[in-house]
Amino acid sequence: SMNGEQARSYFLSLPEAIEDFPFGIEPPVFKIKGKMFGFLRYKDEIGHINLKCDPEEATILRDIFKAVIPGYHMNKEHWNTVILNNSIAGEEIERMIDVSYGLVISNLKKSDRLALELRYGKWITRWWRSV
Repeated sequence: SMNGEQARSYFLSLPEAIEDFPFGIEPPVFKIKGKMFGFLRYKDEIGHINLKCDPEEATILRDIFKAVIPGYHMNKEHWNTVILNNSIAGEEIERMIDVSYGLVISNLKKSDRLALELRYGKWITRWWRSV
């Protein structure tokens, strides 16, 4: 399992991921090349993270996990909210964060995407496709 602070550390461990505070002190928004791939908020002291996802997978994850719900304040087709209530394995949460990151990178403008691929290898845009 994973709590909000562990999720924050994982977001920031990804290549060139940054934390931004466009809404004030909370919630932290995690970005790659200026595009959001997640954010973290707390509700009743339990972390909730919003993650981008493939629309088909988004629905499947909601069916499998009670703690995965349509994205709070987001396009619900492309975003899920994951409630960090210890009901989902940490590896699976990392995988979901990886998918969100990969999806956002794959939609970057070509120059930004190529810069990341050249620096870190092509896996950076493809890793989420193999999950």
